[in-house]
Amino acid sequence: MDKILITGCAGFIGSQFSKRALKKYNVVGIDNLDNYYSTKLKKKRLEELKKNKRFNFYKIDIQNKKKLDNLIKKNAFKYVFHFAAQAGVRYSIINPEKYTLTNILGTINLLNSLRHKNVKKIFLSSSSSVYGEQNKFPMIENMKIKPINHYAFTKKVNEITGKYFSDLNNMNIYILRFFTVYGQWGRPDMFFFKLFKSFHSKKKFKLNNNGNHERDLTHIDDVCEILFRLIKVKFKKKFDIFNICSNKPVNIKKIVNFIDLNLFKVNIKNEPRNFLDVRKTHGNNKKILKVVKYKKFQNYKNALIRLYNWYSKNKIYKY
Repeated sequence: MDKILITGCAGFIGSQFSKRALKKYNVVGIDNLDNYYSTKLKKKRLEELKKNKRFNFYKIDIQNKKKLDNLIKKNAFKYVFHFAAQAGVRYSIINPEKYTLTNILGTINLLNSLRHKNVKKIFLSSSSSVYGEQNKFPMIENMKIKPINHYAFTKKVNEITGKYFSDLNNMNIYILRFFTVYGQWGRPDMFFFKLFKSFHSKKKFKLNNNGNHERDLTHIDDVCEILFRLIKVKFKKKFDIFNICSNKPVNIKKIVNFIDLNLFKVNIKNEPRNFLDVRKTHGNNKKILKVVKYKKFQNYKNALIRLYNWYSKNKIYKY
C-alpha cells in the first residue's frame, strides 16, 4: 500500500484530508501543534485520525531540517501533501517573522529533504490571497498575482520556490491555491465559527465593511475529494498551478441574512473594512475540474445548517 506524507496533519485541511486519504493509503502525518489557535482542537483532530491503524503521527516542526531528513529517509513516500504553514492574514502584520520562518524556510527544508527521493507527486498548499485585489473575475491561474499582505507574500514565494525545485531537480510539484474553505473541524478564527461563537456567548458580531465582501466558499468535503482524485491524475507537466474553489462567490451580507432567517438572530456591529482583506475572491475552477472530473459541489446553505448543528453539539469549541 502506497504511503503519503501529510504536513500540518493536525490543521483544518490537513486533518480532514488525512481522514479521506486513509481510506486507501497509509498516512504519515507531521505537525508541530503550534498554539496560534487551540491545541486542544488540534489534538482532538489527531485523536480522530489515530483511530485508524494506518495513520502514524510525528510531532515535527518543518523548521527542523534534521528531523525532516530523518523521517523522509526512513519512509518511502509516494506522495506528499504540504499543508503545514502559519495561517491567518491579520496575524501576519503582528508577527511577520514567524510567517517567513515557517512558510518559506519550512517549505524549503521540506523540498530539500525530498530531493532525489523518488516521490511521484508533491502538492504544495497555496492560497487565493496571492491574487490580491483583481478587477477581472473569475481569477484564472495564469493571471498576474499581487499579494497585499505578508501571509499572501509567503505563499507567492513558495510558488516560486516550487517551480525552482521542479525545474532544477526534475520534481513533480503542483501548487494548490485554496479559496475560502469551510466546514466541520475548521479553525476557530474563521468567519463562521466566530459568528457562531458570538451568538452562543451573546455578544455582538463585528462585521467588517458592512459585509460587502464576496467569498468563493468551498466546502472541506469537496476539497478533500478533489485532493484525493489528484493522487492518480497523470499530469502532462512536471509543475502546474490549480485553483481549488467552487467558482460560486457569495456575498457575506447575504450569508449573514441567511443565518439570521434560518439559524439564529445575528447581533451585528459594523466595523470599517480591514485593509488586509480583499473585497472579492472568485476563482475559475475549469482547470482543476478537467483533470479530476468533479462537478458536484455542496450548496452552501444546506452545508451551513449542518455545520451549525455540528458546532453546537461539539464541546471542543468553547462558547
